[in-house]
Parts: sequence; structure tokens; C-alpha cells
Amino acid sequence: MEQELLKQLNQWHEEDEYELIIRRIEQIPAAERDYDTVNHLARALNNAERYREALQQLQLVAARGEDEHLWQYRVGYACYYLARYDQALTAFEKADRLEPGDEDTNNFIDWTRPKAEKMLKDRQRHLAIVEAAQRRQSADSDRAQLASFDWSDFWEESSYAMDNYVSAPPTEELIASIEQELGYKLPASYIALMRTQNGGIPLKTAYPTEEPTSWAENHIAITGIMGIGRDKTYSLGGALGSAFMITEWGYPDLGIVLCDCPSAGHDVIMLDYRLCGPEGEPSVVHVDQEDDYEITYLAPDFETFVRGLKNEEFFESINEDEPPSGGTETGIPLVSVSADTTATESILEERLKPFMLVDHQGKSWSVILNAGIYKAELFALREDEGFEGNGYDWASLASVFLEEQMPELAGIVRFDPEADMFCAYSGNKEALEAFAAGFKTACDNDALIQDLFSRAELD
Repeated sequence: MEQELLKQLNQWHEEDEYELIIRRIEQIPAAERDYDTVNHLARALNNAERYREALQQLQLVAARGEDEHLWQYRVGYACYYLARYDQALTAFEKADRLEPGDEDTNNFIDWTRPKAEKMLKDRQRHLAIVEAAQRRQSADSDRAQLASFDWSDFWEESSYAMDNYVSAPPTEELIASIEQELGYKLPASYIALMRTQNGGIPLKTAYPTEEPTSWAENHIAITGIMGIGRDKTYSLGGALGSAFMITEWGYPDLGIVLCDCPSAGHDVIMLDYRLCGPEGEPSVVHVDQEDDYEITYLAPDFETFVRGLKNEEFFESINEDEPPSGGTETGIPLVSVSADTTATESILEERLKPFMLVDHQGKSWSVILNAGIYKAELFALREDEGFEGNGYDWASLASVFLEEQMPELAGIVRFDPEADMFCAYSGNKEALEAFAAGFKTACDNDALIQDLFSRAELD
């Protein structure tokens, strides 16, 4: 690099004139940029919060840079703000080995390590849920098109929603344009929903979480779902759309901001493409700006997320003595669960019979059923196919119930049947109790349980 240019770039860096650096270097043909020039460009892109572009530039000189401290540090820096915490930690740790004792590097290692560990746990949970779902689905599943879901009472009808969220149905050209603008392929299930109504406010706006967030101990809430377009304030390309929230509010560029929340910008729901790449099927996460952009895993895909949305009363019922009026949105009334009182525990145990709730020293819980007697007439309907009413048959039925009626609990509630016993278990007591209450109520509804059983597969 010419000394005069180097002097100018360093001066602009000291003056925080990062865009001037970027524009000046971009005037140099790519083939004529040397290693130092590319590094200056990557540093300026990082400082301008254009992390994806910075990482792309650094990869161009990876062969030379991977054994240099500053190159590894800049890769780690870009990955950290892209929420690629596992890659960031690897880069920062190598930077530390190359130049031990650097304070900035050590600070980033301390900040990154817990986030990387959480990301690993989320990845393991995600893969387990996806693998379980794939085993249940046939090759010709229409799941991606949401064909079996009733959308007649999904959206709220209001002038506010029409003014701020709802756009005309998206054209193929608009979809392609928005995807190119955001840099990610939109999920097929999301596009299918937007063809029924392009953005809006759902009637059910809460989704369960396994850990507390800034909103609640066991769930998050959304205000609306952004549509495909640019004309409405809350649309993907709108004034307060995905790019705005990432650029102006500092949300990590891990995918697409999809839903706003009641905090007016201080937390959002995003489609997360870190595990699948920009062309894959993203998971759904909650990102909390007030908690250093903490990421909470919600669902393995968009369809599971929208199917799992609940009324706020669903969560209030967990700690109150009475279930919400009208039951849950599936039509199954939720049995009240309060872990704090012996009386409520006894009521729950009575209502679950013949299922039994077992506490394993407060570390995990299971619901068991001695197979062969309860609902024998149900399994007799398909006796010629080999159903006997054993523990494995019950697990097949319970899997259909979980997938269709409580998909938000997939991966949280698991099954471990034996020939003579059905067993569901979880480390989340409230989730298991909610499942057990819903499943028992479904079993008591002859029409519903027969309909569910018609889709059970012999193990």
C-alpha cells in the first residue's frame, strides 16, 4: 500500500470517518488490493457495523491472515456482532494464542464464552427437535404449506392492523425483491401464511419459553407479524422493518426481524439462519436488546412458531386456581396447575387418573400409564393393523397429540415407553403437567381422540 494512502486511511480512522475509508478503498480494483488494503477495508466495515461485508473481505485473505493476531481478532469481532458466537470464540482464542495478554481480546473471550455455550445447547435442542419431526413426517407431507391449519380466526381485525401491518398479497416479483434486499430466502410456510393475509396482528400473541426473558418467566409476547412488502410501517422492508431494526437498533444480523414486541423496539422475534445458511429453513428466536441482545431459542421453524402461539391466559392459568374461560385455542380446556400447593397437586393427580405423575427428586418428572386397560376400545378400532394398546401404541398416539395440539412442547416433553407402560418425561415440570392435562382431556373426548388416533403410526 502506498504510504500516502496509508497515512490518509489512518487519519480517517482516527476521525471515525469509516465510510470515507470504505469508499476510497472500493475505488481500487479488487484485483489490485493487497493484504494490508483488505485489512483496512475490513476494519472500517467492522467499525461501520457492516459485519457481513467485513467477514467476506477477511475471508479473501484468510490464507495469509489466519496466523496473525489482528486478522483473527477482526474475524472474531465480526462474528460476535453477527451472533456467530461459536466462530467468534474460536477466532478470539486463536488471537490470544498468537498474542497472549491483549486486553481487548481477553474481554471478548469473557463476553463470548457463555454465549457460545448457550448457542451450542440451543443447536443441540434444535437438531433433536428437527430429527424427531422428520421421523414423524412422511415424505409427501404438506406441512410447509400449512394446509391443515384453520386460519379463519387467526388474525385480529382492526383499523390499526390494516394501517400499519397489512399489505396486498405479495407477488413473486416482490418476494424475490425482498429476499434479495434482506439477503435471506423466506420460509415457504411464512410465504404461505402471507398469501392468506400479508402481515397483521394475531389474536394469540404469546409463545412459551423454557427460560425467563425480560417479558415474563415462561413466555414472550408479540405485537404483530410483519408482511412481505415496503409500504407498511411494520413490513419486512418498511420504515420499522428488518433492516431498520438491525441497522438502527443494533440487533445482530443473524437473519430477519419478523415480529415486533410490546416493548416498542427493545425486544424482537427473528428468523435465525445461523445454523441453516441464507437459503435454508431458519429457526425462530427472541432477541432482547435490554439484556445485551440475549438470544432465546423458541421454535425450529416458522410454522411451529405460529401454530404454538397462545393467549396470555394460557400462561396465567398455570399459576392460578381456575383455567381461563373457553379453554385453550385447541379447544382443550387446560387443567389448572399450581406447583406451590399440595391441594392443587392433589386435584391435578385426581384429574390425570389413570395417568400418574412421578417426581424424580425435583430434577425431572414423568407421567406414566400402565397400558392395556384404559381406552382399550380405542385401540380395538385398529386391532387388525396390529395396535394392541401397549406402551408403544400409547406413545404413537401421544406423539400425534403433541405434534398437532401442543407443538411448542416438542423437544421439551419426550417419550420412553415400554411394552407394558407408557411414559412421558421432561425436566420442565410445568410443560409436562400442561401436556398431561391436555392429553388426558383429549382422551376423554371420544371424537377428538379417535381423530388423533386415525393418524397414529404403528411403532
